[in-house]
Amino acid sequence: MTVDLASVRRHAEEFGRTRRGVEGYVEPATNISTTTLVLVAHDGEWTRRAVGTPQAGFRVCRDLSIPVYDVNQTGYPSRMREWSRRQREGS
Repeated sequence: MTVDLASVRRHAEEFGRTRRGVEGYVEPATNISTTTLVLVAHDGEWTRRAVGTPQAGFRVCRDLSIPVYDVNQTGYPSRMREWSRRQREGS
């Protein structure tokens, strides 16, 4: 899978510019997907983009001064799950 990191960077920049408290979480590759970067705002709103390698995910965030974590080390923030639950419930 080819990843367009310039597009990922533009998306991350826009997400970070239009929301408060954005943090990045690098997810490992799985049998069905490449390494991904999840961006989570202060209210739990989130977005996910393929980045190809963990190094690329960390680099995108660091270049944009977005705090970034390895999801295997930190887990996901509870606000992300709460936001997803509210979206499913239509709140």
